[in-house]
Amino acid sequence: MKHLLLIPLLALAGCASTGRNADAPPVDVSGAEVTRRTMDNGDTVEEYRVGTQLRMVKVTPARGAPFYLYDRNGDGRMDNDKDGVSPVYWKLYSW
Repeated sequence: MKHLLLIPLLALAGCASTGRNADAPPVDVSGAEVTRRTMDNGDTVEEYRVGTQLRMVKVTPARGAPFYLYDRNGDGRMDNDKDGVSPVYWKLYSW
């Protein structure tokens, strides 16, 4: 019986230990210059630029969870889906 409980526990531990850092963004912003500004409505916008190229934007609303916009392919523009709308990413949870 103990062996049956051990197998799922080991599988769960293996899944929890794999993967990259949960706080690391999906784009390379190492050495980025961060520009912060507060909008009139209280939102904070942080722009991450590597050289002169904008790579990531973090928007922290006055109320609500922060969200992110990324330039994954490095063309200097935020990624768009097929309808021309930039996808927005929220960090839902972490541990």
